[in-house]
Amino acid sequence: MAPKFFKLNTGQEIPAVGLGTWQSAPGEVAAAVTTAIKHGYRLIDAAYCYGNEDEVGQGLKAAFDAGYCKREDLFVMTKLWNTYATRVETGLDKSLKSLGLDYLDLYLVHWPVGMNPNGNDDRFPKLPDGERDITWDHDHVATWKAMEALVPTGKTKAVGVCNYSVPYLEQLLKQATIVPAINQIENSPALPQQEVVDFCRQKGIHVVAYSPLGSTGGPLMESEEVKKVAQRKGVSPSTVLLSYHVARGATVLAKSVTESRIKANLEIADLDAEDMQILNDYSAALAKAGKLQRFVYPPFRINFGFPDKLEGKSMPNGYQP
Repeated sequence: MAPKFFKLNTGQEIPAVGLGTWQSAPGEVAAAVTTAIKHGYRLIDAAYCYGNEDEVGQGLKAAFDAGYCKREDLFVMTKLWNTYATRVETGLDKSLKSLGLDYLDLYLVHWPVGMNPNGNDDRFPKLPDGERDITWDHDHVATWKAMEALVPTGKTKAVGVCNYSVPYLEQLLKQATIVPAINQIENSPALPQQEVVDFCRQKGIHVVAYSPLGSTGGPLMESEEVKKVAQRKGVSPSTVLLSYHVARGATVLAKSVTESRIKANLEIADLDAEDMQILNDYSAALAKAGKLQRFVYPPFRINFGFPDKLEGKSMPNGYQP
């Protein structure tokens, strides 16, 4: 049977499925959070840069007031944004205030990138030419040391990272006192990131997957291999794509503001070895054809492989991570 929780290196239990709040439209986030908790979700994922922590907080309060669950039974995590990379506790305090919480279960470094804390926008400062206002001398390890200092304050039970490749993790771990509890990464059969997953497993870092359906619109649901597994199991392609991560030993974030989808996303199928072989063969075929696809490329410069060699990457449609 597919697990419902995983044990972190902190001793905490993190649910196998959580509600993601990225790109949820204003006016819909609060109800989605409350509805998710009502139907059994116990993991809520947020981020300062999403610009909706206030609404997430409203949804949490409504769920608590309705008696759907107690605070201590809910796992809430949010993320330090790049403009606060040198003001870590300030970033945490702002998020706690918006969420209406006294503490987080997990606080994450959103990207190993720094942006001008005194720029022309609190979240997305830009230069006159429209490029992101990056602090090129940013030291992500120094940010991590500041994250470690948060744990004794009681404002967060644990700390972790997002979007870290193996070289970034290796650089961090050389100086870390606390091993990150999780690494939240884009993950799907079209981007298995096996080297990152394997490295995290070796180091006791739990993987949390976002964009499990590929991207907005769920392009991977049209894959013949995914449909084949769905037919084998008598479930939907989206259920297969969510279950893929739990079968790999990872937590998966499902995003929706529709009650029926929120409920359905909590249903995880128990994929067997043959199911996983079909999906792994699909990933291998994509890799061989050079068609593995990263859907989430930030509009700031970052090299996903080497922390000392930044390179330009652009994302269409005005993406803001």
